[in-house]
Amino acid sequence: MSRLTQTNGAHASVAASALDGLPDRWATGALLLAFVATLPIAAILVTAPSGGFEAIAHLARTVLANYIGNTLLLMVMAGSLAAIVGTGCAWLVTATRFPGRKVLSWALVLPLAVPAYIAAYIYADLLDFSGPVQSALRGLTGWGVDDYSFPQIRSLPGGAFVLGIVLYPYVYLIARGAFAAQSFAQFNAARSLGAAPMTAFWHIALPAARPAIAGGLALVLMEVLADFGVAQYFAIPTFSTGIFRSWLSMGDKQAALKLAAVMLLFVIALIVWEARTRSGRSTSKDGLSQRTGSEPLIQLTPLGRALAMLACALPVLLGFVIPALHLLGMAISDAAVSAIGDLWSYARGSAWLGLATAITCLLAALVLGFAKARSTSRIATGAIRVSTLGYALPGALLAVGLLAPLGALDVGLSRFARDTFGYSGGLILTGTSAILIYALSVRFLTVAFNSVDGGLSKIPPSLDAAARSLGAKPARVLARIYVPLLSPSLAAAAALVFIDTVRELPATLILRPFNLETLATRAYRLASDERLVEASIPALILLAAGLLPVLLLNRLGKA
Repeated sequence: MSRLTQTNGAHASVAASALDGLPDRWATGALLLAFVATLPIAAILVTAPSGGFEAIAHLARTVLANYIGNTLLLMVMAGSLAAIVGTGCAWLVTATRFPGRKVLSWALVLPLAVPAYIAAYIYADLLDFSGPVQSALRGLTGWGVDDYSFPQIRSLPGGAFVLGIVLYPYVYLIARGAFAAQSFAQFNAARSLGAAPMTAFWHIALPAARPAIAGGLALVLMEVLADFGVAQYFAIPTFSTGIFRSWLSMGDKQAALKLAAVMLLFVIALIVWEARTRSGRSTSKDGLSQRTGSEPLIQLTPLGRALAMLACALPVLLGFVIPALHLLGMAISDAAVSAIGDLWSYARGSAWLGLATAITCLLAALVLGFAKARSTSRIATGAIRVSTLGYALPGALLAVGLLAPLGALDVGLSRFARDTFGYSGGLILTGTSAILIYALSVRFLTVAFNSVDGGLSKIPPSLDAAARSLGAKPARVLARIYVPLLSPSLAAAAALVFIDTVRELPATLILRPFNLETLATRAYRLASDERLVEASIPALILLAAGLLPVLLLNRLGKA
């Protein structure tokens, strides 16, 4: 009897092991979502080689080198600024004490609320020749046009400055957490042996936090690569502007697809780098309990405290206070108020698009979350990872990748509808909101999944099993157990996706229907026509909307 039981147990173990690699219902759902999410990438990889070597050689002779060079320079310059500001401020806030530190520790995250393209509009208006800064300079000095030289804000360095000053909070948040979590025994030991504070920082604290800082920098570089608004407004030829120009302005779809394929190589490199830095981060907190919140690691002189306060206040001033005050000043002017006009329709378009995308992402995130929490298939893990790559895909790349396969499908559907039902209304899918919602859902699914996954991880599977053992149907279990427990996570996910959708620019510009205008596209069009005062109210609404995810990120960063 004992031997029979052991034999049956062995057979069950072998069967379970064999089934472990097969997809169950949750893994099947994750696989379907992975297919849907990777369709734009697959389309680019399949269609980009068409046209042969001559088409690729033509791009290489004309615009490709310019796009690659400008994109790399923009990434290096903006990334360097973000890394220096973010890391430096994180160390000052964590290791020292100075007046205003508590306020600045959370205020340093505020520039992330300002969309980069709106910051570009503001600084161009402030620093252009006819702007208030140069006008005041000429008024004070009496200089003429040829008597002085002023840096051009509409340039590659100007674009790097704008991107760096609004994106540095990615580095700051992660670096602040890494510094706070370090064991400072080694740092104090180096100080006790006579090492200067800067020496101990470079040789002890910074190397320990380097993986986390690199992870934050990877997020910054992804945002810079995906940027369209700043590069377009400052006339910087990059991959995003090149794809947009090739597809919409010149009607050269093959060139746009080839540029998207090269851009995809940058995306893959950043994804690999970000994954490697994430796996290498240290979570040591050995010395955290030994240091009280009131005892700084480094004692600053009065001059040092003043300089630290200035160093942490300046990024907040440049990245948030100046853009917000300038927008507010323009928004309360008579010209801005008289230009409100159809603002309600633009807000309604943004709200409808954001709500539809948020619902789509929530449903997909629930499937992925349950696949991770309940599936025993290894396939589910890979499918989830593939499905959540959208955060790294630029909007222009997603748009071009979707239009290529869906355009061919649309032609087939329209032909079938015409031949079968006598349909004569043209293309069915292209130019509809469904395609735009699809692209935005692929891009922001990661945001929803991270929130839902965090909530599901706190719900033990035993609750599900207990309810099912009492005869509760799956729908009742979902409604009575999961929805109440997940409501905070679902609300946070919906809010974050909604706001990201409202602020998204390149994908919305390329894929939106002709009758859909959002606050982001309205602000972009008005600013492109140098009607910044009229664009100030939509831009201010976008800035205010961005405060919610920023405050949430700051709270999570302190957790």
